[in-house]
Amino acid sequence: MSKCRSCRAPAVIDLPRHNANFCAEHLEQLCRRQFRRAVDDFEMFTTEDRILVAVSGGKDSLALWDLLVTEGYDAVGLYIGLGIGRYSDESHVIVDAFARDRDLELITVDLRADHGFDVPTAARVTDRVPCSSCGLSKRHIFDTAAREGGFDVVVTGHNLDDEAAVLFGNALRWDVEYLRRQAPVLPARHGFPRKAKPLVRLTEREMAAWCVIRGIDYVVEECPMAIGNRHHMYKEALAVVEATSPGSTAAFYLGFLERMAPLIAHDEDTDAPAPCRMCGSPSGAADAVCAFCRLADRAGAVQPVPVELVLGRGARRRYVEQWGASALMEGDGHGGS
Repeated sequence: MSKCRSCRAPAVIDLPRHNANFCAEHLEQLCRRQFRRAVDDFEMFTTEDRILVAVSGGKDSLALWDLLVTEGYDAVGLYIGLGIGRYSDESHVIVDAFARDRDLELITVDLRADHGFDVPTAARVTDRVPCSSCGLSKRHIFDTAAREGGFDVVVTGHNLDDEAAVLFGNALRWDVEYLRRQAPVLPARHGFPRKAKPLVRLTEREMAAWCVIRGIDYVVEECPMAIGNRHHMYKEALAVVEATSPGSTAAFYLGFLERMAPLIAHDEDTDAPAPCRMCGSPSGAADAVCAFCRLADRAGAVQPVPVELVLGRGARRRYVEQWGASALMEGDGHGGS
């Protein structure tokens, strides 16, 4: 049996990128240390700040909320019901239970109840990949909730593997504008709140282990609408390299932040966008209507689209395997995730 590098007790996980094994106690210490280092190195926030943490029901966002509370931060959860069938329903149950069990404040926004549409319907109406409408909706709701609630920063559970995969995709296309904005912290600007990613020094596997040792229940299944997303392909490619050369993912991403990001950075001295005439959020559109309000207007004008109608063949098969054939009959576009 492998031994913990720190105390020689039986190890619960091996971490090749650290060339070490850890017991539960010392794995928790490692995660907290990497979390604190990210927060401090990138000046993300302080204990004086009010933090809004986006929670989806997955391991990363719940582990992040747990870490924030454990480290003494004032963190309120924000859950968005996206209407992705059974997946969304289960996610909502798990997030609500996490908050109730720990006596934490949770803000819940339901896309259909509060804005008149859901992600499957938006995907069908726009004829674009579901992740496009999903990302647009989440960003708008994060920003609005932060402004209206007086929060200093919005934090998300993007981990090291997530950020490295995004970097890989942007580098393959040499998308300089996206590369410039790929930072662990985006400062508040023109009505948009500060945003931070405190898990950028921690991997997906480490966050899963954190949840196990902390007794955190989370949604194991991935979003059915994200199956086939190129982001997963980039993750898999990097995982192959990581398996052969442990530490490569961290070197790739953190090396970019340290050595390349400063070379392509530039000041965005732009004028503040006019407010959206429908919701008041910042909008750069010529007609002064933000992209979210345009989407809500289009998607809200049609009947809800069942989730299975916007899934590809492989994603639909996985959805049935995870939630049962009856989920296809019941999928009405409602629920949360």
